[in-house]
Amino acid sequence: MTKKTMREAINAALHLEMERDPSVIVIGEDVSGGAGGSSGERDAAGGVFGLTKGLLPKFGDQRVIDTPISEAAIIGAANGAALAGLRPVAEIMFCDFIGVCFDQILNQAAKFRFMFNGARAPIVIRMTVGAGRSAAAQHSQILHGLLSSIPGLKVVLPSNAYDAKGLLLQAIRDNDPVIFLEHKMLYNDACEVPDGDYTIPFGEGVLVREGKHVTVVATGQMVKLACVAVDKLTAEGISCDLVDPRTTSPLDEELILESLRETGRLVVVDEGSPRCGLASDIAALAVRRAFSSLRAPVVTVTPPHTPIPFAPELEREYLPDAARIEQAIRSVLAQ
Repeated sequence: MTKKTMREAINAALHLEMERDPSVIVIGEDVSGGAGGSSGERDAAGGVFGLTKGLLPKFGDQRVIDTPISEAAIIGAANGAALAGLRPVAEIMFCDFIGVCFDQILNQAAKFRFMFNGARAPIVIRMTVGAGRSAAAQHSQILHGLLSSIPGLKVVLPSNAYDAKGLLLQAIRDNDPVIFLEHKMLYNDACEVPDGDYTIPFGEGVLVREGKHVTVVATGQMVKLACVAVDKLTAEGISCDLVDPRTTSPLDEELILESLRETGRLVVVDEGSPRCGLASDIAALAVRRAFSSLRAPVVTVTPPHTPIPFAPELEREYLPDAARIEQAIRSVLAQ
């Protein structure tokens, strides 16, 4: 075990899997370009956030492939490579840009298995998501709700470095298209990560905290914020189950329902849009399958239904935080 940041854990997973499987390639903007230096050493800049650094000198430019600034070209090439027998890991710098390549995701990758007699489509599409850097509405969205609504896609949203490595290894080995979402505000967060090979199955959430009064469900960066709120309340004698689903499609419904049947109260925290989003979906799940267990109405903590503001002060008001999560837990207990 070594303490690694999420950035280092993702990079380690790419190194490990490219060593293990020669069919794995990495494709995207600046994944192999830009670096160098006075020593003359050729290396990858690693993209905007340095995720693919070190891959180029180790695996060469036949497997670490720079593309034009064209998301449609990146995903189109990845789709073709997958059908030809490779395992492409395609990088889209920001998930906001999927509008440019949405047809390749929605109508091609997601449907290959069902349109071409069970054809394998082992594509991983890595994207940076989330607000918190005042990057405005075109570089700060987290579109897991939209992507999870598409049949044929698997959607992964890790909340820590340990999960990121294990889930990415699982994603690359999966024979279906996987959307791998990396929250930019978690890249520098570190925890203990195994040095070797391990995978985390999709659809298996984790109980981050255990308690008896309220079930809290959170994903991505919201898990980190929920931990702050839950730990504060624990000191006051209010204990919560904190569930991190890890993947939003497939969703570990049974873990959520099992916890809810014990606590009778549910708070869902999500950074995505409140309309037709993950929080609404989980709230509906609770009402549909555990209504008799509910002792209070389900409470959701989400941003407002508006584009993400650019101004730092407004962005802070827009995003859920630990104080709002704490308030939501208190409110559901008061009913």
